[in-house]
Amino acid sequence: MKFFYITIVSILFIAGCSKTPVIYYETPRELTNEQIKTNFIETYSPYLKNITFFLDPGHGGEDRKNKGSQGLAIEADVNLRVGLALRNYLRLAGANVIMSRDKDTTVALKDRSLLANKSGADIFISIHSNAPGQDGDNFTNYTSTYYHATESDYEFEPMEKDLAKYVQRDLAYAMRNSGGLGSFDGTYSDYHIYPKQGFSVLRLTTIPSILIEAGFHTSNWEEPRLALEDFNKIEAWGIFRGLCRYFKAGIPKISFQDQALNDSTQLVTYSISDSTSIDFKSIKVFVDSTETQRFIFNEKQKTITIELPTLVDEEKSIRIIAANKNGNFCFPFYDIVTDKLKR
Repeated sequence: MKFFYITIVSILFIAGCSKTPVIYYETPRELTNEQIKTNFIETYSPYLKNITFFLDPGHGGEDRKNKGSQGLAIEADVNLRVGLALRNYLRLAGANVIMSRDKDTTVALKDRSLLANKSGADIFISIHSNAPGQDGDNFTNYTSTYYHATESDYEFEPMEKDLAKYVQRDLAYAMRNSGGLGSFDGTYSDYHIYPKQGFSVLRLTTIPSILIEAGFHTSNWEEPRLALEDFNKIEAWGIFRGLCRYFKAGIPKISFQDQALNDSTQLVTYSISDSTSIDFKSIKVFVDSTETQRFIFNEKQKTITIELPTLVDEEKSIRIIAANKNGNFCFPFYDIVTDKLKR
């Protein structure tokens, strides 16, 4: 027994004197066994098949200044490795993937949004690693996922917060990081960083968007991990798992169905469907950006009928928000209604 204790102390002493730091991380079970990984992907493939993702690894090319104090992790490279690994996982599941960059090249900030808006993609994901606002801070570290605006703003899209929550939960779990002290679940409005403006790529991108700050490359603990390609694959797997769970929970789909005149009113009907059922209390209808209660939800027929004054040489913008029983909100839905009944 005495020999055992001496041996342990000797090992710890040698480890403490070693110049090579021990880098701690845990590989998700699915990545330790190819068959388990394949089974997981096949399980969620039906929910991701034919979904198009636009992945945006932040920085790169002329923008390579963000790096850790130990010189191990350059953010532009970390972001790219995570993006490429995520692309591979998504493609294995049958999804389509477009990237703002797939190598170390310069892509202007506004061009990232322009490319995404023209791509026809369903989801935009901007990938980053973080840094604190105070120089010399090498201990702050957490994982966060951002959505645009706040719930009191008209431009806020509830489904972007849903998406952020799913991705954040699995990403933080895979990395074994907390979500920080500024948020209950690690998701944040980008107004938290830039009040009433938010991040450019979220503000200017018109398709559903989130931005990920996977960890702090300035952290003495996190930087060596971010510099490892194997750990970058773990980050990507966490994002992938979150996307799988998000799409499996279902997303309400809304589409125009009919338009008719009724006395002095104009009735516009939209169909709404989901793999589960719709939560009536979640439904909000806006006419020209003003919320209205003049609508009827028919749960049996799965329709929402909105009552408008009869339109004469004018048009009204319609926005509908609704969630399913799993709490997932629909993708952004907007429509323009005119006095022309045949559409």
